[in-house]
Amino acid sequence: MGDGTSLIGGGWEAPEVYGPLLRASGGGRIGCVIVDEGDGEAQFARYAEALRSAGAGAGAAVPLLVPLGERFEPDSLLKDGLLKDGLGGLLVCGGLTPAYQDAFAECAGRLAGLLAERGIPYAGFSAGAVLAARRAVVGGWLADGVPVCPPDTAEDLEEVEVRPGLGLVPFAVEVHSAQWGTLGRLVAAVSRGSVPYGVAIDENTVLEVTGATGRVGGRGRVHVVRPSGAAAGAVVRSYAPGESVRLGQPPP
Repeated sequence: MGDGTSLIGGGWEAPEVYGPLLRASGGGRIGCVIVDEGDGEAQFARYAEALRSAGAGAGAAVPLLVPLGERFEPDSLLKDGLLKDGLGGLLVCGGLTPAYQDAFAECAGRLAGLLAERGIPYAGFSAGAVLAARRAVVGGWLADGVPVCPPDTAEDLEEVEVRPGLGLVPFAVEVHSAQWGTLGRLVAAVSRGSVPYGVAIDENTVLEVTGATGRVGGRGRVHVVRPSGAAAGAVVRSYAPGESVRLGQPPP
């Protein structure tokens, strides 16, 4: 489950959150997928600097810009010669989460297969972390009209929406948890059965997934949300940096 996958909850103060990706990449180049809303080059420069701060070599980051409204094509990794020249990892970056889901909507199976076939690790930052799920909570702030998180975290949606993700991990993912107050949205999605279970990740924090286990790194916490059992509702357990997380069901 999700081997070679790391999920970053956003934030720019902890370059160590890229450590799992860089270690898994073996020094190869990192393709950075960014949905370009007009400032893609500037956004790429920010991620390239973050990767350099984490220990990536000069020129290791490669921009893969997808114009807003267009689709990401996994075969572009082959056409651009990146795999042949040693693509070590794929970083799907942050931005408007529904736009990222739309950009990857037609290629989830092919991309997951390509990554597995070539042994290429995946890292998701913010929207990219949300997208790694089989069923992705892409936004919204209302559950049947009841507020479950701040409206300015809604990603331009009203009701909480769950859409198909890449299927790299079986659980849903929330990000910016402590900073944006998005844990409540994940609790609502789990409680309603919209997703089987999930993790909410604070900023400057990474969850490195290996099999059915995750390890927390960085400076914040990871909050695992599971159904409470017979009664409607959910149970939340938080994990600090350095702790291991059992990600399979049933609850630990």
